[in-house]
Amino acid sequence: MNFLQILLYAILAVLLSSQSPLRVADSASLSNLTDKESLISFKSLITTNPSNNILSSWDQNSTFCNWTGIVCDEFSQRVVGLDLSGLELTGTISPHLANLSFLRFLHLQDNQFTGPLPVRIGDLSRLQVLNISSNRINGAIPPNISRCSELKTLDLMGNQIWGRIPADLDRLSKLQVLNMGRNQLSGPIPPSIGNLSSLTTLNLITNTLSGAIPGYLGRLQNLTKLELSINNLTGTVPSSIYNISSLVFIALASNRLWGEIPGDVGDKLPNLINFNFCINKFTGSIPGSLHNLTNIQTIRMASNLLDGSVPPGLGNLPDLRMYNIGFNRIVSSGDDGLSFITSLRNSTRLEFLAMDGNLLEGVIPESIGDLSTVLSKLYMGGNKIHGTIPPSIGRLSNLALLNLSHNSLSGEIPLEISQLEELQMLGLAGNEISGEIPSSLGDLTKLNKLELFGNKLVGRIPTSFGNLKKLLSMDLSNNKLSGSIPGEILSLSSLSTLLNLSKNSLDGPLPQEFGNSENVVTIDLSHNRLSGSIPSSIENCKSLVELFMASNSFSGGIPDTLAEVKGLQTLDLSSNQLSGPIPRNLQELQALQFLNLSFNNLEGEVPKDGLFRNLSRVHLEEYGMGGKPSPRGDVYSYGVMLLELFTGKSPTHESFGGGISLTKWVQSAFPTNIMEVLDPELLQQVADLHHEGRSISPEVQRECLVTIMEVGLSCTVDSPDRRISMRDVLVKLLNTRDTLLNPLSSINGKNRMP
Repeated sequence: MNFLQILLYAILAVLLSSQSPLRVADSASLSNLTDKESLISFKSLITTNPSNNILSSWDQNSTFCNWTGIVCDEFSQRVVGLDLSGLELTGTISPHLANLSFLRFLHLQDNQFTGPLPVRIGDLSRLQVLNISSNRINGAIPPNISRCSELKTLDLMGNQIWGRIPADLDRLSKLQVLNMGRNQLSGPIPPSIGNLSSLTTLNLITNTLSGAIPGYLGRLQNLTKLELSINNLTGTVPSSIYNISSLVFIALASNRLWGEIPGDVGDKLPNLINFNFCINKFTGSIPGSLHNLTNIQTIRMASNLLDGSVPPGLGNLPDLRMYNIGFNRIVSSGDDGLSFITSLRNSTRLEFLAMDGNLLEGVIPESIGDLSTVLSKLYMGGNKIHGTIPPSIGRLSNLALLNLSHNSLSGEIPLEISQLEELQMLGLAGNEISGEIPSSLGDLTKLNKLELFGNKLVGRIPTSFGNLKKLLSMDLSNNKLSGSIPGEILSLSSLSTLLNLSKNSLDGPLPQEFGNSENVVTIDLSHNRLSGSIPSSIENCKSLVELFMASNSFSGGIPDTLAEVKGLQTLDLSSNQLSGPIPRNLQELQALQFLNLSFNNLEGEVPKDGLFRNLSRVHLEEYGMGGKPSPRGDVYSYGVMLLELFTGKSPTHESFGGGISLTKWVQSAFPTNIMEVLDPELLQQVADLHHEGRSISPEVQRECLVTIMEVGLSCTVDSPDRRISMRDVLVKLLNTRDTLLNPLSSINGKNRMP
């Protein structure tokens, strides 16, 4: 073969080759057409495109590489990227996307896509990034997703994906980021995830995953973020997890994990910035080594079973933003039991400090005013803290929430609290604070919640509270406040959740502004000395759901306008001096579930429709009798309470109605089938009773329970004159007690008083 023949042969071979320019051109043209058709199919399934019609550029007559969100390879003109994130798109994801065989990244996050992930997603063999987070995708994870062998980021966060995590995800050997949190995934965490040696982020929060944390996760020596919070994980944390020294962020909160947190956790995880073990069942003490992590920003261990004291070293944490050890069994003693607070002065970036719900004793140190100027939330309630509130607390200029409730604090409310101009919530309830409420609290114009109940406060309610234009809830109940109710409070249009002034010594008539409380849901003015009539302007309280005005001296009639409060569910006007008939239009209150008009001077016919059809939900004891409440009415109320306690059902239970009440239900089972109406949990408690190491026989148990229910029924007979006396009630219950303490005695033995 001569040279010319060889040359011709070579030319022919090139022409016939699949790499021939002619063949390449034809192939590229065909592939480009496939990409274009796939994109057009994708667009056709988008039902809403609100962002200024962002896909208007997707015109079949234009070059798709110029379309919005499309990235093409410079040479092949194949689609390698699709980014339509954050455009508020709705619709489903077209299965034809799987034909974009050169696709390397797919960003569809922050839209409103629904439906499942395309089953053929695994055909995208070049895909490196798949991000469909923050949509409404449902269905299971396609099993062939593990065929996307080039994947480095798989982000399915914030959807409605259910089913199990595929067990063969370890085939994605290049995976660095795995985000599947905030879905509905169930079942165990596959141990095979521990084989993803390149993984840096594992986020599975807010699912319903169960079982133990696989020890194999300890193999992930490049892992920096481990987030498994808000699942149903059980067991102890594998020791191998504490050996992942690269961890920067670990969050295991809101599971059912138990065991002790290793004391050297801070030494083994030296790079930690965020440590969150909240809401589990961890025991033991707070690891002191955490206080050696000078770069740590967040330490959260609230709602566990931790005990012991706060370890030293808090002064070593200059970058600390959050320290939350609330709701454990942490202890301190002596007046200086809270001295660890002083060491937090060095944490100049501290924003959140919570130690509430523990067993801490001591006096709040004056140095609390030296804490971070950016501190916004301070929780110290539910401890045994005593002494006074230091005036220096007024220096915490950015404080938005201050909760010192349910301690043993005494003294007066310091005027300096009024300097906390950013304060939105003030909780001082359940202490022994005395003196008057400072009128300067009215300067806290950003306040939306005020809780001062359960103290020894005296004097008048400050009229300056009318300046609290953002107040949503106010509870001043159970104090010794006197004087009239300021109209300025009732004119607060912001007041919407609660106004509770009960159990004080407030007097005088309701101010005419009462009808201005048009947004409040619950008003409780009971157990005061209020007088006068109930204003007809109550009809303006359109949002009212619960109204408690019992145990005052209100007089006059029940205003017809109450029937205009259509959402009212609970109305208690008992123990007043109201007179006249019950307004017939009250039966128009379709939402009303509980009505108590007992112990007044009402008369006339009881309405028969609406709530009045079910008299078990209407309390009219002593109706029409006038005068002072009868002791027989108290007997009735006690009997209802007794039946409620032992059956576990309230008189307003949804099963009652149509002529069936709590008392009639119990009466129908008495005595033969009485065990069938009793609370099963209570029955178990009775069955567990022992006397001198020996269980009480079922016969004695039943005899006691029958007697108790007989007492309840005897208290609630229709005729007041036929009701048992409270003395006889006491005798029968004492005999029952003695029988349970000494099963050999008879419950029907000789009556005796203690």
